[in-house]
Amino acid sequence: MAEQEASGQSIRAFCNQRGIGDHSFYMWRKRLLQDQPVDFAEVKTVARTSPEFSLELILSSGDRLRVANGADAATLRAILDAVRQ
Repeated sequence: MAEQEASGQSIRAFCNQRGIGDHSFYMWRKRLLQDQPVDFAEVKTVARTSPEFSLELILSSGDRLRVANGADAATLRAILDAVRQ
């Protein structure tokens, strides 16, 4: 947030230059200003085991979530919303 303010750029220009969605910027700003706890997940890069999946998430429960190549942004958002519940 401080980097965006110091840049003198609008939020939209700042986010576009860095490949960040405006919605994400505003969501994180809101969360950080409200002092809500933020959970992070460990991400490990491993050798690909199947060419049909571009992403595999291993949840803390041990369940595996595989996302097929070419999944659109709306599908990924729906998956993340479901996982967060």
